[in-house]
Amino acid sequence: MAGYYELKKGKKYSFNLKAGNHQVILTSQTYADRGGAENGIESVRKNGTDDARFERKVSTGGKPFFSLKAANGQIIGTSERYDSEAAMENGIQSVKTNCVSGEVKDLTGA
Repeated sequence: MAGYYELKKGKKYSFNLKAGNHQVILTSQTYADRGGAENGIESVRKNGTDDARFERKVSTGGKPFFSLKAANGQIIGTSERYDSEAAMENGIQSVKTNCVSGEVKDLTGA
């Protein structure tokens, strides 16, 4: 089963990249408008297959996580906190596999 994007709107727009099993693997930054969020999805598609775009980090609580960055260094999205580095690496691999998805589920109500 292929991954997909979910486009959401609260006070601002955001999106999640989900794996085929419906698990969130990347959560976007927030955007002032829909166009910004759609550009963010395109940026994930463009940068998500490049290992050099992933910044591996450790939270203040000691949990590994990653951020996906665009070529200009801006953070596009961030992962959940993982229990191990191996789980984080699996999350990165899942982003690389699923980021090319053309499917966007629009949950904005527009």
